[in-house]
Order: sequence, then structure tokens, then C-alpha cells
Amino acid sequence: MPKLARDFYERPTLTIAGELPGKIFVFKNKSRISGRIVEVEAYIGRDDPACHARFGLTRRNSVMFGPGGVTYIYFIYGMYNMLNFVTEKAGFPAACLIRAIEPLEGLEIMYKNRGTDVRRNLTNGPGKLCTAFGLTTKHSGIDMTEDIIFLEDDGYKPGKIIRTERIGIRDGRDKKWRFFIEGNEFVSKR
Repeated sequence: MPKLARDFYERPTLTIAGELPGKIFVFKNKSRISGRIVEVEAYIGRDDPACHARFGLTRRNSVMFGPGGVTYIYFIYGMYNMLNFVTEKAGFPAACLIRAIEPLEGLEIMYKNRGTDVRRNLTNGPGKLCTAFGLTTKHSGIDMTEDIIFLEDDGYKPGKIIRTERIGIRDGRDKKWRFFIEGNEFVSKR
């Protein structure tokens, strides 16, 4: 399957966010683990009150100021890792948070990592999917055009993509920057 190239990521964030549902996320560690992206949210620049870049460049968010097509993983609430893909050209901080994935390969690893045998509960939330895949902040800053973490396009065309307000945030909830595949059981919240 074709791996997505840098030019996919160095475009307007909302365009990318609308095209991510249906793409395959791959993590190659000791074995290949993958899943189809079913839900994302966009966070765009210093004017977005929910974006980590709103206060400028910091050590934590520095990856967001680099080129598109790099992972940005941060730790939140003292317990969850959150997977993002940096978007836009270097210098403009933006990213897409991956909120939910439909598991495809490596389910036995995901079950073990999550401590559950319920497939639907493996990756139906941003913290859950990072735990299932074994992703932590040490995986932040990985170039997605290489062979550790990347996206593939298998030509899958999702049905209807729903666009709504972002969830789980206080500021910037009015922006309809959340995109998900209608009817997919792995979407975190309907």
C-alpha cells in the first residue's frame, strides 16, 4: 500500500483532518500494528484557544512548529498519551489529534497493552489508542515519511464524514473541527 508522503501533511489542517478518516495508521515496533483512523480533531495555530501553540513555542510543543508529517505525542492528566500528526509547513504550528482508530493488525498486542478482551474498547478514544499501540512521548517527533510510524492509503472510501464541534476541551468548543466516520463503532463519542 502507498505510504503518504510529506506533501500530504504540508497542506491546510482542516483539509487534512477531513481526509484522515479512512487512512491506515501503522506503528512498526517489534511487529506491525495498524488501524483505520475513524475520528480526528484539528488544532490550528496561535489563534486557536485550544491549541498547544496558543502561548508560543515551548519545549513541549516545539514539534508543532516543525514540518508537517511528524508525530506530536504529549502526556495529559498524569495518565494518558495523545497522538497528533503535525500539519502545515514548518513555522506554522498545527496538528490533528487522532481520537479513535478501528483496529486492523496486531490485535493480540493491543489486547495485552489495554488489558481488555473487548475489541470495541481497544482504541475508541485518544488515550486508549495510544495505550493499545504502546505509544508514549518517546515516539514524539518521529518523521512519518520513514518506516516506524506512518500512514497508508489503501483506497478505502468511508461513507459519510460528520463534522462537529471538538469535544473534551473548554476553550474553542465552537469550532467544528472534529471529523468522524458516521456509524463507525470505534468513534469515541457520538
